Amino acid sequence: MGCMLSHLASKFAFFPPSPPTYQIRKRDGDSDGDARLTVVPKAAGAPVDDSLLDVLMIDTKRGNKIVGFYLRNPCARLTLLYSHGNAADLGQLYDLFLQLKVNLRVNLMGYDYSGYGASTGKPSELNTYADIEAVYECLETEYGVSQEDLILYGQSVGSGPTLHLASKLPRLRGVVLHSAILSGLRVLCHVKFSFCFDIYKNINKIKKVKCPVLVIHGTEDDVVNWLHGNGLWKKSREPYDPLWIKGGGHCNLELYPDYIRHLCKFIQEMENMTTKIRLKRIRQTLELQTRSCCCSGSCDGCCCRLKCCQPKCPRPSCTSCCSIRLKFPKCPTCPKCSTPGCCFSCPSISSCFAWKCCNCTSCFQWRCSNCCSSCFQWRCCCERGSSNG
Repeated sequence: MGCMLSHLASKFAFFPPSPPTYQIRKRDGDSDGDARLTVVPKAAGAPVDDSLLDVLMIDTKRGNKIVGFYLRNPCARLTLLYSHGNAADLGQLYDLFLQLKVNLRVNLMGYDYSGYGASTGKPSELNTYADIEAVYECLETEYGVSQEDLILYGQSVGSGPTLHLASKLPRLRGVVLHSAILSGLRVLCHVKFSFCFDIYKNINKIKKVKCPVLVIHGTEDDVVNWLHGNGLWKKSREPYDPLWIKGGGHCNLELYPDYIRHLCKFIQEMENMTTKIRLKRIRQTLELQTRSCCCSGSCDGCCCRLKCCQPKCPRPSCTSCCSIRLKFPKCPTCPKCSTPGCCFSCPSISSCFAWKCCNCTSCFQWRCSNCCSSCFQWRCCCERGSSNG
């Protein structure tokens, strides 16, 4: 039953342009052994003459052949893998790819899902996952692109395969979510739970992404509500400054100057981010998570450990010093934790929490009238006792 509903949901999620807006042909003049593909937009009728464009046919693990456009930029340091929305194909996006390649100074790989454009097969959630995995493998093997130099870009439905791949790549450079969805079902109705027949459960996968995430969304989006983008941004482990385009809709955000300006800023920061900086940020995130672990009501088998180092006594003649023992408050689920307590190893101490030591006149001033001149220097009672003897 769940599979049937998921298949039904896929029919409502994908609207490939029909007929496709482009065709794939072999390039004229090439021999059969070295034949290269070229794209022919139906509107122009003539092949695209671009020496920096590679047209690819990529095999997926589900038996489909999908079309990929790889646009090279000689000045690029990073590569952008673009997953488009549900009602477009590569023929409509080629001009946008050219602008992004130049303005962002990146290499750009775009691809058509199974059943879109000149790609074979039928569109479905699982096919789009296989499609983006095949494209990433092509980038690795054919162009030598590692995940450290890759930024994933997902628009609308394209956020599904984007987050699917991003959740599997721990060293990814960055992710851009453009008019993204929390899940397929949440676009149609406001539900707070995930159902088995839902598709593109991005709300769960965003938590597994370990790189900076930029969210771009229009405040007047009447297809995918702005709350989807805001929800994904809040659940990101490493959220980047979001871009909420005031008055922006679902398919026109590229027309706003803030779009390309903010995207350029993000790409530049990702270029300048070294491995050392990334590791530092990851450590800081882990430390924050560790600190908040025991602050919550429940403890998952681990307790925060509080360490206190005893300062050295300033007087070398002192053979034994008042030691401090700090014990962390007892954890309700961890029997190994000790009960609260701390004391000075002074035989005349009457109460740990009263901070009384020997003949202290004022415990809050941390002074002892007869032995210690300054508790902040941790001078001890035993030295005076030994000197009197």
